[in-house]
Amino acid sequence: MVYDSGYDNFAEVYNRYWAEFPLRIMPILERLALKDHAPGAAILDVCCGTGQLARALIERGYSVAGVDASEQMLKHARLNAPDASFYCFDVRAFDLPSEFAIAFSTFDSLNHLLTPADLKSVFANVYRHLSAQGVFVFDMNLESGFRSRWVLPFNIWAEDTVVIAESNYDEDKKLATIKIRTFARTEADKSLWRRADVTLRQRAYEPDEIVAGLAEAGFTDIEVFDARRDFDLRQVGRAFFRAKKA
Repeated sequence: MVYDSGYDNFAEVYNRYWAEFPLRIMPILERLALKDHAPGAAILDVCCGTGQLARALIERGYSVAGVDASEQMLKHARLNAPDASFYCFDVRAFDLPSEFAIAFSTFDSLNHLLTPADLKSVFANVYRHLSAQGVFVFDMNLESGFRSRWVLPFNIWAEDTVVIAESNYDEDKKLATIKIRTFARTEADKSLWRRADVTLRQRAYEPDEIVAGLAEAGFTDIEVFDARRDFDLRQVGRAFFRAKKA
């Protein structure tokens, strides 16, 4: 079974308007992993989305494989980064024939795993795909991020696209929900608009909970960084994690 993140109906709009985050954090990825690995090293992009990060890494000379649950997202990824390899898999249970020196997962993708057991499954699977001394770097939204950023209104009004989003955060369940309604002009007839409704959910995890899950999977040298304090990334409640395979 492929993990259903709901992105199939959102892929085109995401590719146009929501895919710049991995490029914004490239200096962070450089500091946490890339500086220690020469071009040519193999990198695994977990929840690779529409491939903007893969493209940037390919341009730097790295070998990249991307895994995502949405085939529609991967259609864009294959166009954006044709020299990378992309696979449609459940990130909790994918199986690739290669080992990787680095694994990245960006733009709070892992918050979409809604149970601790599912999150631990991803950690274990990434660990299995890393070579010895391989490094895993990812970012996640923390509860303070959901309280301060997730609930802010987000809308897009463009010539060919309209996006209306409503979001909320349930503190008792630690569950964040965003309902997105998109209207996009069709390629065949610009006078026609196609509507799509998408509901995306994320779960808030405590940093200690994330660290414990990494350790249970076998990772060592686990470090936690605050995006705002440590990297001057102006987002409250986003944390970056770095862990190594023993």
